[in-house]
Amino acid sequence: MNYSIEERYNAVVITLKGNVMGGPDGVKLHEKIHELIREGKKNVVVDLSKVKFMNSSGLGMLISALTSLRNAGGDLRLANVADRIQSLLMITKLITVFKHYDSVEEAVKSFETDPPVPVEQAT
Repeated sequence: MNYSIEERYNAVVITLKGNVMGGPDGVKLHEKIHELIREGKKNVVVDLSKVKFMNSSGLGMLISALTSLRNAGGDLRLANVADRIQSLLMITKLITVFKHYDSVEEAVKSFETDPPVPVEQAT
């Protein structure tokens, strides 16, 4: 798995490429997420348009990133979720946990219309 990062308006867009299977790639992404949080960048969109395959470890990697960002007062939103990955999200019932959008633009705009709820207000 490779990834690229770009900033758009009020969000950071991470485009994952290839097979998302956790492991060392998951560690690198986890470190990057924490670096973004330290920089105050807590609104993240993960673009899945270039993902060929995702296993349960890859899904765990996304859950870990989501948890870290929500605990910091931000959120992780998915864009361009292919049918096979959407099926994985539905089977695992994670479709209700992740906010997902048809395009990166929609996901980025969603932070304006549906901002993350700070942790202390969410409980």
